[in-house]
Amino acid sequence: MSDVPVNEPVAQAIGVSKAASTNVASMARVQPSAEIIAPGLWLPCMTLMRREVVRFLRQRSRVIGALGTPLVFWVLAGSGLSRSFSPGGGTAAGGYAEYTFPGALAAILLFTSIFSMISIIDDRRDGFLQGVLASPAPRSAIVLGKVLGATALAVGQGTLFLMLAPPAGIRLGLVSVAITIAAMTLVAVAVTSLGFWMAWRMESTQGFHAVMNLVLMPMLVLSGAFFPPQGAAGWMHKIMLANPMTYCVTLLREALYWRSRTVPVSSGHAGWQALAVTTVFAVVMFTGATRAATRDAVHTP
Repeated sequence: MSDVPVNEPVAQAIGVSKAASTNVASMARVQPSAEIIAPGLWLPCMTLMRREVVRFLRQRSRVIGALGTPLVFWVLAGSGLSRSFSPGGGTAAGGYAEYTFPGALAAILLFTSIFSMISIIDDRRDGFLQGVLASPAPRSAIVLGKVLGATALAVGQGTLFLMLAPPAGIRLGLVSVAITIAAMTLVAVAVTSLGFWMAWRMESTQGFHAVMNLVLMPMLVLSGAFFPPQGAAGWMHKIMLANPMTYCVTLLREALYWRSRTVPVSSGHAGWQALAVTTVFAVVMFTGATRAATRDAVHTP
């Protein structure tokens, strides 16, 4: 193949010598490109997961905010409303602090998982996300790495919160702790995938906060986390039945009281129903997040 012609007057005008222009012409030959080796699924996945964890731990304000907000609410509400709480439909009457403990645990998982996905918007603004998308790593590895990173953070904070279960009146054994951690992992994967799907379409952190607050607060309040569904109005009870977070809270409650007869309030759903709905919720959200990352081009501000 012949050399690409180089205009010598133009080369001299920009300060390039004749010898250098000849070298440029030689370098412009089409060379056979080396074969790009795909990194596979787990290498980029674990790399992005580690990046999410390290990035979160370096920002102490996020750690305090994600764990402190549900903790303060649980302490204040549990101590201030304990005398006005009257459970119904349960096998035993527990205090309000005990009843809201699974709800506070769900709130920690929800807020930590969802707001960890703000990193998608930040990475897009900084150009890091465009570089990752241009790499040979599969899109599914990008989604999985982000989701697993936020899930690890949420489950870690939820595990720390479990240390307050005995003061709340919940007796935990090794089996119940292990089952609760497994339930927290499933719930965190579901809500993190929801956050990824929403963040992928957002162009600013302000818009993400506004939309997620509009979605998260009703999901959390209407999940049976802070009041029994049996006492809700008819229309509200139907919304609670359609709310996937209702089954997530029920799953956490059943896990905390594994093989125990002292569940304060029953949500009306069996443990296997809550597990099935939460699993479907996680699968649907993760599939939607993967399809969004695969089909849609990344938005640029």
